[in-house]
Amino acid sequence: MAIKKHEGGGWIVDIQPGGRGFKRYRKTFPTKAEALAWETWVKGQVQQEPDWQPKKRDTRKLSELLEVWWVNHGQQLRAGKNTHSRLLLLINAIGNPTADQFSADDFAAYRAKRLETGISANAINREHAYLRAMFNELKRLNHWSSENPLSEIRSFKIVEKELTFLANDQIKLLFAALAESSNPDTLLVSQICLATGARWSEAEGLKPTQLRQGAIEYAVTKSGRNRTIPISAELEAELQQLAKDGRARLFVNCYSAFREAVDRSGLTLPAGQLTHVLRHTFASHFMMNGGNILTLQRVLGHSDLKMTMRYAHLSPEHLQEVRNLNPLARLTLG
Repeated sequence: MAIKKHEGGGWIVDIQPGGRGFKRYRKTFPTKAEALAWETWVKGQVQQEPDWQPKKRDTRKLSELLEVWWVNHGQQLRAGKNTHSRLLLLINAIGNPTADQFSADDFAAYRAKRLETGISANAINREHAYLRAMFNELKRLNHWSSENPLSEIRSFKIVEKELTFLANDQIKLLFAALAESSNPDTLLVSQICLATGARWSEAEGLKPTQLRQGAIEYAVTKSGRNRTIPISAELEAELQQLAKDGRARLFVNCYSAFREAVDRSGLTLPAGQLTHVLRHTFASHFMMNGGNILTLQRVLGHSDLKMTMRYAHLSPEHLQEVRNLNPLARLTLG
């Protein structure tokens, strides 16, 4: 309906100049001429000044946006399937609202409930980062025209935890327990982690083709960057001997065997730092023995130096100027 005579008298204008989904305008006039003039004026405003007409609603569900992200970007990511699964769980937990109705308040309420159930702030920050990145990518690809609804929400500030590492006597204790393991690969995988700072999955998944003239090349890493780390001649000889057996992989899975060895050794490790304690131990001893922080960053494969700086305080040179440059020392010297 555009212009129609009103039953109670006068003429009623009922138009939707932007088309379906846009704002609808209704107004009553005493004469048809006035109704026609107003209709013409409204249509002219929409054509001449697009911003005058409210934007069309985006009635897609968040789950639909997720699939658009997956098809156009997510499936190309190395961890795309995992990210898609996490986002789908998050979206369903929020209630899968329509895109233009989802707001920062909705997410803030969701994460408050997550905190109440005991979910860590770190885990919630990851969810926040995944969803925010989805909207950013959709906007970059012109599949989302509004602002990112999560752009103004700050992540929770995480208090940095002390990283546990093994002292020399603890390493010997662990090696003694590993030597008794039913899986002979466990000890050698552990030695590789301590010698090169590798993640457990990187060492456990080594292939003969990754041995490079006195070094190990780690490929398809968490950061997406390959890195080549030198190793001792003794360690290389052991690995080359395994490579001669024609295995596709040098080692079988031995994570469970490592856990059992840690239990036998009596070592107490923080939650979440079972095999990762080997990587922390490598980095900590590297710095304590005078290693360079930039070299350590390259060895560990950290894309951000801030990650590596967690180990800087272990360097024997760390903040040593304090001894001579503090006011008490200067006063004594004077």
